[in-house]
Amino acid sequence: MSFRIFRFILILILIPGVGEGSARASSMSDIEAIESRISGNVVLSDLLEYAFLKNPSIQAAKHKWKAVVETYRTSASYPDPMIMATYFPQPIETRLGPQDWNMTISQVIPFPGKLSKKREQVETRAMIARSILDKTVRNVLVSVQESFYEISYIRKARQIAEKNMALLDLLRKTGETAYADDRAALIDVIKAQSQTAQLRYDLLLLEELEATENAKINSLLNRDPDAVIGKIESVMPSPLAYSLKELYSVAAENREEIKIARLRSEEKKIGVELAGYNNLPNFKVGMFYASIGEPEADMQPDDAGQDAIGIQFSMNLPLWFSKNKSRVKKAGAELEMAESVTLSKVNETMSGIRNLYFRYQNAQRLQALYEDELLPQAIRSTELAETWFREGEGSFSDFIESRALLYNFELSAARARSDLGKYLVRLERLAGHNLTIRDISEDPDKSNVEKFKSDNPEKESK
Repeated sequence: MSFRIFRFILILILIPGVGEGSARASSMSDIEAIESRISGNVVLSDLLEYAFLKNPSIQAAKHKWKAVVETYRTSASYPDPMIMATYFPQPIETRLGPQDWNMTISQVIPFPGKLSKKREQVETRAMIARSILDKTVRNVLVSVQESFYEISYIRKARQIAEKNMALLDLLRKTGETAYADDRAALIDVIKAQSQTAQLRYDLLLLEELEATENAKINSLLNRDPDAVIGKIESVMPSPLAYSLKELYSVAAENREEIKIARLRSEEKKIGVELAGYNNLPNFKVGMFYASIGEPEADMQPDDAGQDAIGIQFSMNLPLWFSKNKSRVKKAGAELEMAESVTLSKVNETMSGIRNLYFRYQNAQRLQALYEDELLPQAIRSTELAETWFREGEGSFSDFIESRALLYNFELSAARARSDLGKYLVRLERLAGHNLTIRDISEDPDKSNVEKFKSDNPEKESK
């Protein structure tokens, strides 16, 4: 990054109303408006915006980034000059007279090029801090989306359970009447009663799960754990717009953890160069002034009592070659470690994407299976079992079991839809990119993974 670009970033951060972005543009009334919507009809975009504005982890990462940027001035400047004054209670006699006091002012000047390398190092650290901020924002927003899909499932499951509870109560009463008329066995009535008890337990469990998930979302939004989250407007996740091979390339280019690892490698490269500069001397220039009094001797020289002024120059001597060599070796070892960590992050990301891609596809297949085949079949079977029971051609037990099967299929379909959304956002977290909308400028044939490995053949061989 050039100094002009870095200075522009610094201006964006420090000038009020420019670098603050949406946080400063959002007034308290805007936040209150979002709060009122969250307590009413909730849409995912409101939750994401509220989390971006209020989440403490995001705010902490933002301030850390600013703190790193502020170190640019201290690292890019010369050391503070030193001033030293000496007063002599008993003046020192010199040829020109007694010396009462003296003063020295000096300035350390690093070897040419050392400060510029330090500037580059701080610029890289600022970019690392910005990538950490981006990673924090993405992780928080992904967690919000995961909780949104999970609470959507829980509330959908409660609706299914409550509907089945009402139907099962009716069926239980029907079974008791049929038993009284000798059209059903006692065991059939007991099955209906036991399934009713199971549904009551399911409803109680779902209520507790919903309270837990509400508290999780509220913690991400920096709200009270028991704050109300209104009616969820469920959304169907958009389909994945990338193939598996393209996901590898997108993740290698965009995932924040990989960006951070690469930037740390760049920082260590600068550290190797800086270690070489640290083996070169620093210089010190200064000025000396001594106050000379009038001598008491009878025969005084012509320049008696004249103050003394001197110009100073010094430099350190890096003569301990073993220490200098160790400094360079240490920087080189840290660079090797950073490059290995980068390759490890790439491999870890590729493995994670393959795993999540399988889970996403499996959830997609399950959703299609339940909604397109199993649920319609279960509905028809239930209707047929009910017809046969009412016409005396089927047992009450078959009717109850068909209702239980339909209930389980409805829950499984809701679970598959929720998992589909959760695995999609987890893929987006690994990829560091929106995976439902393609950028027309992207080149799907370019593999950044292979590019990275080809640039670091020695790492791959190790």
